[in-house]
Amino acid sequence: MNLERVQFSGKDILEKNFKTAMRGYNQEEVDEFLDSVIQDYEVLHQEIERLRQENERLKKQPEASRNRPASSNQVNYDVLKRLSNLEKAVFGKKFADS
Repeated sequence: MNLERVQFSGKDILEKNFKTAMRGYNQEEVDEFLDSVIQDYEVLHQEIERLRQENERLKKQPEASRNRPASSNQVNYDVLKRLSNLEKAVFGKKFADS
C-alpha cells in the first residue's frame, strides 16, 4: 500500500459537505456512515504506523538474533521438564524395585 496515493485523511472525510437535493440521501444517515468510515480509517492508519515501526525495529536487529527463538528461557524450561520426567520414569522404577 503506497500511502502517497491515499487521497483523504479522517479530517477530510469529516469536513466534507455535500449539496442537498430534493430527492437526495438522508443527511443524518450519510453522516453516521461517514463517522464509521472515519473510525475505520483512523484504526487502519494506526495499524499501518505500528507495523512500520515494528518493521524498522526488526530491520535494525542483527541477523543472528532474528533466527533465535523468541523465548530461549521457555525452550530451556521445556527441555528441563522433559529431562526430569525421563529421570523419574527411569530411576523411579529402579528405586521401586530395590
